[in-house]
Amino acid sequence: MASYDFYFTRLTYESGDWDVDVRMPSNVLNSLVEYTTLRVDPVERIVALSDPKMLEAPFCYFAGHKLVQFTAAERKNLERYIKGGGFLFVDDCNHDIDGLFAKSFEAEIARIFGPKALHKIPNNHPIYSSFFKFEDGPPNTTVELNGWGDDLVHDYLKAIEVGGRVRLLYSNKDYGCEWDYDFRNKRFLAVDNTRFAVNIIQYALGA
Repeated sequence: MASYDFYFTRLTYESGDWDVDVRMPSNVLNSLVEYTTLRVDPVERIVALSDPKMLEAPFCYFAGHKLVQFTAAERKNLERYIKGGGFLFVDDCNHDIDGLFAKSFEAEIARIFGPKALHKIPNNHPIYSSFFKFEDGPPNTTVELNGWGDDLVHDYLKAIEVGGRVRLLYSNKDYGCEWDYDFRNKRFLAVDNTRFAVNIIQYALGA
């Protein structure tokens, strides 16, 4: 079996809708190949949150639009993964801080880690300079600027940190939708908008 520095793992879960933004992973993986020297597995891996195999992944992606209600097994694995040094990127596809996904996911996180565990990170956090430099913090998405969701541009991300490192990065900006296009279409963009994905993954692997 080939040896890889990175592989992209999407987490499934029993509630909600996990199978969103299907072209996004291949686009992000292409960016890692284009910009970095990482040996990248080109195939997205799909693993259940309740499956112990997810505990081995260097990076996991979790997203959706609908109500999130974890099972006991999902809750247990999530806690073990975060506290054990994993990295989870969670993306609210509604890009709405008062939406169903946001409210239910944040309630589940508070139940597992406590009400103050998930907090805003400053816009000079190292994740914004781990590869490319984002002087103003998290880049905006066109879905925010077009007034979808709550009609707000979210100027921050939230995170759970363990031992001074982000272990869960949480976005209401719907990056998955922003990056959900065929990677060959990047040539039409003035600036490649997947560059922040490279930052997230480089930060995750730097622990």
